[in-house]
Amino acid sequence: MTMEAHSTIPVATQPKEQPKEKHHNESYSALVWRRLKRSWTGLLGLILVSLLVLMALFADFLSPVDPKATGVGFAPPQAISFHDKDGNFVFPPRSYPVRETEELDPITFQPVIGPDYDNPQILGFFVKGAPYRLLGLIPAERHLFGAVDGTAVHFLGTDKFGRDVLSRILHGSRISLMIALIVVFIVTVVGTTVGMVSGYFGGRFDAWVQRFVELVLAFPQLPLYLALASLIPVTAPTSVFLAFVIVVMSALGWAQMSREVRGKTLALARIDYVRAAIAIGATDRRIIFQHIFPNVMSHVIVAVTLSIPQVVLLESFLGFLGFAVKPPLISWGLMLQDTANYSAIGSYPWILSPVAFVLVTVFAFNALGDGLRDAIDPY
Repeated sequence: MTMEAHSTIPVATQPKEQPKEKHHNESYSALVWRRLKRSWTGLLGLILVSLLVLMALFADFLSPVDPKATGVGFAPPQAISFHDKDGNFVFPPRSYPVRETEELDPITFQPVIGPDYDNPQILGFFVKGAPYRLLGLIPAERHLFGAVDGTAVHFLGTDKFGRDVLSRILHGSRISLMIALIVVFIVTVVGTTVGMVSGYFGGRFDAWVQRFVELVLAFPQLPLYLALASLIPVTAPTSVFLAFVIVVMSALGWAQMSREVRGKTLALARIDYVRAAIAIGATDRRIIFQHIFPNVMSHVIVAVTLSIPQVVLLESFLGFLGFAVKPPLISWGLMLQDTANYSAIGSYPWILSPVAFVLVTVFAFNALGDGLRDAIDPY
């Protein structure tokens, strides 16, 4: 009877197996990216930093003019116009070149500069211009924008030698960002290593290392920069001068990073898993680089993004004083030497254009660093 009762149970009433829920393990990088996307300032900083890197890599393609070509000195920026000289709407857009007239300025007695409406320059994209090597390898002569006939168009005017300001800014980003990245890389490697080793071993070794770090931090950096930079002869090759500036900046910048990493290491060296690694006989090198280093990486990444704008500002300041980059190299600081004369700023304000790019760079890296700080270590 039991078998009969059991056989009469409808099949539909039998319990169904519930589908198993799928659990996805989110990686640490995915978690950081999800947190970073919540910060609009951090995301904006990431976009701007990416654009700055692309601008430095493809400066030749983006530059409308050869940055070393000369022309009319202190020519004002050329506007993009959709009208001809009679006021009629035209397309594609055009720009009117700047030329010297026969009239003289009553104050400076220099020829008056004005647009030449009789010879308009038709503008377009992917136009032919000065030849270059894309990424230093591929021969090319196409530029993103410029005049269709290949003549020079100065969208941000020219400097005192008649060189295009916009093209020099784009090329100058290479040197300024290269100096910043190399200096920060050296500072990070040396400072992180010294800080972890000093904080891990402690004792008398840590005391002696910290006295040396305090000695480096005690140097007045700006007078020392100027004194060391003045030791290089003016006739020295530009590569030697540039390498010397990078070495000097790195030698005076690693100490602060070392002090910060040491403080993190002192706390991490007393955590249980580090003590367990010591108990099972792990080597000091393995403990430092396999257990402590991954835990200080979050602080190091944020410190790197916040250190890059400081180096950019320092290079711009030293370049303004003439102690950083020498011609024929181009950097934002070197371009700002033209602004040392107040009369030049008042008469030719477009020579201050590199300042805008410096400000954007500083804001981009600071915003990215602030967003990464909240994303990597929200507590």
